Amino acid sequence: MIAMMYHNPVLLKETVEGLNIKPDGVYVDVTFGGGGHSREILSRLGENGRLFAFDQDEDALANALDDNRFTLIHENFRYVKRFLRFHGVKEVDGILADFGVSSHQFDVAERGFSTRFEAKLDMRMNQQNELSAYHVINEYEEEQLRQVFSQYGELRSAPAMARLIVEHRQNEPIVTSEQLKQVLQKFLSPRHENKILAQIYQAIRIEVNQEIEVLKEFLLQTPEILKQGGRLSVISYHSLEDRLVKRFIRNGLFEGEPERDIYGNFEVPLKKVGGLVVPAKEEVKLNNRARSAKLRIAEKL
Repeated sequence: MIAMMYHNPVLLKETVEGLNIKPDGVYVDVTFGGGGHSREILSRLGENGRLFAFDQDEDALANALDDNRFTLIHENFRYVKRFLRFHGVKEVDGILADFGVSSHQFDVAERGFSTRFEAKLDMRMNQQNELSAYHVINEYEEEQLRQVFSQYGELRSAPAMARLIVEHRQNEPIVTSEQLKQVLQKFLSPRHENKILAQIYQAIRIEVNQEIEVLKEFLLQTPEILKQGGRLSVISYHSLEDRLVKRFIRNGLFEGEPERDIYGNFEVPLKKVGGLVVPAKEEVKLNNRARSAKLRIAEKL
């Protein structure tokens, strides 16, 4: 059964406690996955509380919770405001987001997310999307590939990697993860192979799923959706995401500095609550996936 293949959610208690749950409040879990965070939220809600969850992955639908306070919306959370409005909700008391790839997606070989398995190049979180890892590797121009590897994988060898892929695919397409690994073998030193492969996969996955654009669109909507005093609780797993979350909470912008008045003050829609939260050693020991998780909490002013 699919639900059994989802692992424990990262920073479960810390993330949900960051929402400061009101028993009769309305909450949103925009990254439902196996439903672990949602179950914890529901356990703290009274009979008049409501929880809306989003997930674009069809596999996650099998985990829908049988609870009349719960609604699962099969959509990308970049459309969170639109679909909450569709359900008659204009404002909520809290929003939770866990930007990691679910353990289920990593563990199902044919999805192509994991470096552990040989699989066709895919990496689509929404399996209905046309753009897949295959298209990125086989159809992107050399300059596009270089940008993907450099920007999203932070790979120093991005130009050479892009050139080698383009040269190889002139003779035959690169169809599987093992083929891609063989093409890029010269860059995979034994000591750092797993780390470099993880960076390559991260770069392709972010491009396939437009993760950075989705994150920005989502964050920009949160001040409009949250009630005054409402909380945002966000887990990021790599520096690209965490940087954007941190800057948005601090400045209300993703880059640059906000406009200040003559006294040097500026207005922001959110204020941070507490400091950066990372998993305890015990949690990392039990769930290796938690090792890079960073939780930031904010409140609407």
